[in-house]
Amino acid sequence: MRALLVGGVVVIASITPALAAGLAPKDIQSTFFNGQPFTSSTMSNVKFKMVFTPDGKMTREPVAKTGAKAEGTWKLSKEGFCTTWNGSTANCFRIETAGDNKWSVVKGTTAVGTWSK
Repeated sequence: MRALLVGGVVVIASITPALAAGLAPKDIQSTFFNGQPFTSSTMSNVKFKMVFTPDGKMTREPVAKTGAKAEGTWKLSKEGFCTTWNGSTANCFRIETAGDNKWSVVKGTTAVGTWSK
């Protein structure tokens, strides 16, 4: 925190960034896991069309020539959701708001991608 003197009044200003609002698992399900396609971008800007269906299945298709098509399953977790792509182990994530119609996909403390609608 930092104290500032403004017009003879001490103002305490926090220099800590505001925390991004996280989506509750039920909100993740209603927003993304409803069978409607959305765009997922990796941190290296590889884009996929993603579809998560209400029955726990998911698919991804690359938007360009990079990236691989895949299928798998999803389930909600206490803080977000977990995915298992065919042939891979499970990974769990949180979703945090990152702007208008944009969300960060977070694993642990690291953003691993962005979802947009």
